[in-house]
Amino acid sequence: MLHSTSTTLPATGDDAGKLPEIHLNVLLVDDDPKFRRYMRKGLEESGLRVETVDSGEEADRMLLERGPGAFDLLLLDVMLPQSSGWDLLLTLRRRSDPTPVIFVTARGAVEERVKGLRLGADDYVIKPFEFSELLARIEAVDRRREAASLLTVGALTLDLEHRTVTCRGVRIEMSPREFELLLTLARARGRVLTRGELLKQVWGIDFDPGTNVVNVQVARLRRRLEAWAPDAIRTVVGEGYVLGQVEAETAGETGPTPAS
Repeated sequence: MLHSTSTTLPATGDDAGKLPEIHLNVLLVDDDPKFRRYMRKGLEESGLRVETVDSGEEADRMLLERGPGAFDLLLLDVMLPQSSGWDLLLTLRRRSDPTPVIFVTARGAVEERVKGLRLGADDYVIKPFEFSELLARIEAVDRRREAASLLTVGALTLDLEHRTVTCRGVRIEMSPREFELLLTLARARGRVLTRGELLKQVWGIDFDPGTNVVNVQVARLRRRLEAWAPDAIRTVVGEGYVLGQVEAETAGETGPTPAS
């Protein structure tokens, strides 16, 4: 449990601690409602997008529903009702979910910090803390994340830092929305994503507005990939869409230049 009044939150206005040019989706898992409110306020004023839950079970459900890559960072308390933060992290790593995790907890013993890092946490912050230090640690984790920013699905390679796509060495031009849709499908690792899930993850829409925006965007993306990966995106009738493996071919093989 955090002593919230002991944690220095960022000032508002010109003194607010900003993370320049970093737009992260953060999931905060903590059972202290006051701490969640304070943290959400401070993080959002620092340029991050934040969602909060109060248990490991709820966090696990959300991460399973949305798939790997839905969040860029998990801020996780150790002491949670029912299952602990240790349990949640172990579950994530066992199913190969690479979401970066920073423990933010009052459990500060050396052996506990070592345990968290050995379980697969990226950093460990002890409550109470200076908010500027937490922001610096988030920035450091994000730099490490960007250093490994290539995502490969068969012959398709997505550069997450520059937001570009290549297939067998040829760059495929696409709009920011098309890239985000392809990235979301790629991060799902072969799992079928429903129309509702795509609306949430790509457009940030929590409800079905009754439009065919997903169908239209998928059709556009397929046209982008047609010259090199015509069967990359598969429709599963009654369920949604899935990105399959695009088989790599012999190096040096050429084909038509994808339309821009």
